Amino acid sequence: MDITEVPLNQDGKGKKSKSKRKNVSQEGNGEGSGVETKEKMETNQPVTSTFPPTFSVSEIKNKQRRHFMFMKLKQEKRKQKMQLRKKRKKEREALGDKAPPKEVPKTIENQRVYDETTVDPEDEEVAFDEGTDEFSAYFNGLTNPKVLITTSDRPRGRTVRFCEQLATVIPSSHVYYRRGLALKRVIPQCVARNFTYIMVINEDRKVPNGMVLCHLPDGPTAHFKVSSVRLRKEMKRRGKDPTEHHPEVILNNFSTRLGHGIGRMFAALFPQSPQFVGRQVATFHNQRDFVFFRFHRYIFKNEKKVGIQELGPRFTLKLRALQKGTFDSKFGEYEWVLKRHEMDACRRKFQL
Repeated sequence: MDITEVPLNQDGKGKKSKSKRKNVSQEGNGEGSGVETKEKMETNQPVTSTFPPTFSVSEIKNKQRRHFMFMKLKQEKRKQKMQLRKKRKKEREALGDKAPPKEVPKTIENQRVYDETTVDPEDEEVAFDEGTDEFSAYFNGLTNPKVLITTSDRPRGRTVRFCEQLATVIPSSHVYYRRGLALKRVIPQCVARNFTYIMVINEDRKVPNGMVLCHLPDGPTAHFKVSSVRLRKEMKRRGKDPTEHHPEVILNNFSTRLGHGIGRMFAALFPQSPQFVGRQVATFHNQRDFVFFRFHRYIFKNEKKVGIQELGPRFTLKLRALQKGTFDSKFGEYEWVLKRHEMDACRRKFQL
């Protein structure tokens, strides 16, 4: 075996150790150190990481790291939005009356596709239809509303409480729990006792999921899907139970001919003479063909400020079908039926 001698330097260290240190320093300055170290050596300045990142957050495989980066990106966007809003506010205050008008944000509602059946309340044809439809006797003051609220066969506790709370909202309403009695047999009895409406609350898996609203004696009959039911005990910061005063009725955004008829159907549930002493108001608000029901009470703080206090219950309705005449599931003639795949294809076109 050949043995080679390593010459020593003056410091007493061999060339091999020096070459090792040299290789380590070369490896540190190589490709493994990254682009940041090269920039730092060339410019002699600290490198700051840019945000938002140039890559997509969804590419991060680690779930916790991905969530952290997403929340950080969301926070940065919120800060930029707040800074831009403050800047615009200062510019508007500096300009004063010369400030340009505020930009109206684009929403699905204000981008709504024009419907040919949009109703003008001052139109003569609309006034003629209102004078001859099924609700004309109510609006002319010839009949007073009287509502029968019933349920499907053998209702559960939540549906029963929902019907009882509806009876406190609608004046002159009576709750009847039918047990196996067909609806076709109930309707003639209601007509004989001068009821103007019959309201049927259906349920599925112990939860109210449908409503049949039938105007008597000649119809029409509307079928609704019921969702987002909140009873009084489930609501936070609700007021005391409603009184027996007749509430005021507010109908919003029922603009088409179909929506105009549905709005008149809702209005005919309540007496025409609201008792403003009770300060109660029932609101049917149509938004994207969903009818939101709210029941409030006015709270007068002073001569200029007025607040509202929700009394409950609250729920949401979605029209499924409108049938001519009274309820008839087999031989009934339908004026309008919701066809989801055809009517809901365009998000900016509404039926009500």
